[in-house]
Amino acid sequence: MNLRETINQDVKNAMKAKKTKKRDALRLLTSAFKQIEVDERKELNDDDIIKIIQKQVKSRNDSITQYKKADRDDLVQIELDEIAFYMPYLPAQLSDNELNSVIKNIISKVGATSMKDMGKIMAIASKELAGKADGKRINECVKTLLG
Repeated sequence: MNLRETINQDVKNAMKAKKTKKRDALRLLTSAFKQIEVDERKELNDDDIIKIIQKQVKSRNDSITQYKKADRDDLVQIELDEIAFYMPYLPAQLSDNELNSVIKNIISKVGATSMKDMGKIMAIASKELAGKADGKRINECVKTLLG
C-alpha cells in the first residue's frame, strides 16, 4: 500500500471512529494532493506526497509562530494537533548526532574549509537529507561546523 492509500484509509478509519479533528486534518492533506495533481497534471508518487506533507508541516509551524506572537494559544493547539496527525507519514528525522555526522562527511567530500563553501555543501546536503532533516537544521549544522 502506498502512502496515499494509507492516508485515505486513515481518513475512513477516523470517520468511523468519529475523530473529527484527525479526519479534517487528513482531508486537508488529500485536497492538497488533488490540487497539485490538477495544477501540474501529474500522478503523485510517495516522494511528492512527502514533500507536500513537509510543506504543510512547515506552514503549520509558521502559523504557530504568528499565533504565539498574537497570544492565541487556542489556535496554536489546533496547529500542533494537525502537525501531530501529519508526522506519522513522514520519514524519521535524523538526530543531531546523525545530522552532524552526515554533514561532516559532505564537508570532507567537498573539501570545504570556510563559509564560502556553504553553497556547495547545502546543495549536496539538501538532496541527500531530503525528508530526513529540515533545511533550517541543515543550515544551522553547516554554519556550526564551518564556523
